[in-house]
Amino acid sequence: QVQLVESGGGLVQAGGSLRLSCAASGRTFSYYTMGWFRQAPGKVRELITAISGSGGNIYYAGSMRGRFTVSRDNAKNTAYLQLNSLEPEDTAVYYCAASPFSPGSRKYDYWGQGTQVTVSS
Repeated sequence: QVQLVESGGGLVQAGGSLRLSCAASGRTFSYYTMGWFRQAPGKVRELITAISGSGGNIYYAGSMRGRFTVSRDNAKNTAYLQLNSLEPEDTAVYYCAASPFSPGSRKYDYWGQGTQVTVSS
């Protein structure tokens, strides 16, 4: 079992930045690919990015590349998502998830509870 807890969400003005954190506990953190997803009201959940256990392999969904940056610190059992140049359309609940597969996989076994990001215009 892996427990994931997101933090760092909040209300920010358009153009601003936030850094989301995902703290993991349980099994060996470095074993898992960590993914970040988001779900806006009335929309399906979408994958933003994923980073391999070592951090050496990163996947970004095309529309997210450039403004969002994923990273991880295995010594702290934490993954991060840096959100820059935020737009009102980025308003959503952001989730982290853990997968035993590569960043290109869409199969995730463990999920956090989500953190709300709201971008005002």
